[in-house]
Amino acid sequence: MTASPSRILILVKPDGVRRRLTGEILRRIEAKGYSLASLKLVVPTEEVLAAHYAEHVERPFYPGLVEYMTSGSVVAAVVEGHRVIEGCRSLMGATDPTTAAPGTIRGDLARDWGSSAIENLVHGSDCEASAAREIAIWFPELG
Repeated sequence: MTASPSRILILVKPDGVRRRLTGEILRRIEAKGYSLASLKLVVPTEEVLAAHYAEHVERPFYPGLVEYMTSGSVVAAVVEGHRVIEGCRSLMGATDPTTAAPGTIRGDLARDWGSSAIENLVHGSDCEASAAREIAIWFPELG
């Protein structure tokens, strides 16, 4: 008997969508063997971002983060598979695109543009509790 698949929320951030990297990012996730369970293109609202980044709302970088994340469309995806959180976070690479390892999404495709927010193409939930919370925010229809 195999365990049921885990889920992760993946966001292709505005810089990824703007640079037309959505297909390449999702291709890498699917090539690893994970499945896209749900997918949509949205322009995030400040309310959605406040819920998603609740732990950061009082931090000094938060206004720049909101400005960045509302600057264009975001592709939100629910991705499933065994150990999907660990696997997708490994595929994404380090948060800082300058130091992200070659071969990772951020290491190969992202760079520091000198903006107030770190434009690093992609977000992925960091644990199962975060994944469940974030999926409920971005995909309330799945609840």
